[in-house]
Amino acid sequence: MDLIVVASQLSRRPHDMSRVAARCPFGYPATVEDLPYGPDGRPFPTLYYLTCPTLVAGVSALESGGGVRRWARRAKEDERLAGSLVKAAAQSRRRRRELARRYALPMLDGGASLRSGVGGVGAGGRGGAGKSAGDAISGRTIKCLHAHVAHALACPSYDLGAAMLAEVEDPWCDDRRCAAFVPVEVAPDAIAPDIAAEPAVGDRS
Repeated sequence: MDLIVVASQLSRRPHDMSRVAARCPFGYPATVEDLPYGPDGRPFPTLYYLTCPTLVAGVSALESGGGVRRWARRAKEDERLAGSLVKAAAQSRRRRRELARRYALPMLDGGASLRSGVGGVGAGGRGGAGKSAGDAISGRTIKCLHAHVAHALACPSYDLGAAMLAEVEDPWCDDRRCAAFVPVEVAPDAIAPDIAAEPAVGDRS
């Protein structure tokens, strides 16, 4: 059922995914965890993908208002936010490698894309002695706020993404609009808001 809802949210067939990583207050998918490669071996760089139409629109509004440049600057200047980005990038690399092994995915690029961080963009380490987390951040490290918000929903300890999410006006709808995407034969109580209990989706067809 989640695959049907996600496909309707995106208005297309979703990329192969392992699970729903976070849900909205009404229990519908908000973020999915994507597999790092498709069945043909082509890489997909984004680990956590935002699907909630209302939240996607809200984050897009941030971007259109210069949010990417502004948040890249904040990440470079704020040591706490910079440190959270470096940690999230490392976590993303570890998880994508784990998924590639678990699903025995073919890799046309020999695994090169597994070295990317949040949203497929690299975030370097802390560098040599005396280097801060901010020194590892460049303007190219943040290019899509959606990926960072999705990562924060999946991993609430990600401070930078959580700060971006907090800036979104009206992140959730108030009319359960994704209910329209649920097949009529599925009972309403089948929509479980318990994220921790969410099983793997594993659509690899």
